[in-house]
Amino acid sequence: ILVTLARVIAALVVSFVLGLALAIAMYLSGAVERYTLPMIRILMAVPVVSWILFAVLWFRGVEFRILFVLFVVCAPVFVVDTLDSMRNVPRELRDMMRSFRPTSFQFFKKLMLPAILPGIFTSWKITLSLAIRVVTIAELVGAVTGIGHQLSVAQELFSVADVFAWTLVLVALLFLLEAVIAKVEHRMLRWRT
Repeated sequence: ILVTLARVIAALVVSFVLGLALAIAMYLSGAVERYTLPMIRILMAVPVVSWILFAVLWFRGVEFRILFVLFVVCAPVFVVDTLDSMRNVPRELRDMMRSFRPTSFQFFKKLMLPAILPGIFTSWKITLSLAIRVVTIAELVGAVTGIGHQLSVAQELFSVADVFAWTLVLVALLFLLEAVIAKVEHRMLRWRT
């Protein structure tokens, strides 16, 4: 359970940080967006099973394979959701903020970050559920540890009880992680209530 949890959290953190950076670059530069957005759409169109097979064929290390698959599946979701959230900030607010001549950091911290935070939390909730499913499939196919591997062992032994038990563990893990995100969201967005 801890191995699967560590894989999911590490992949989500890396995906979020790089996805947020890319979304900001796309928001600030039309050229970056023109060149990057079609590639992101292609990444999103490729089925998860194909990414897993590519990872098995391209890379030797099991951990890197799983991280790669989680990254190419999760990062585009963060990019698209964050970019859309930034675009949804009203022009009037952006113009008003610019009239105070803030630095780029101040502009992002005082206006953009509070405005996009609800969208970021929604993206985390969606991507978390996606990551749990993807890591399970990736572990099922190419790992010797983790919940996915345990499901593979249970399938080989024709143990319906073990498959059911590990599925319940996955659901409980997802609920636990969603509760953590909801708690952080409630604390950071308490101005909404």
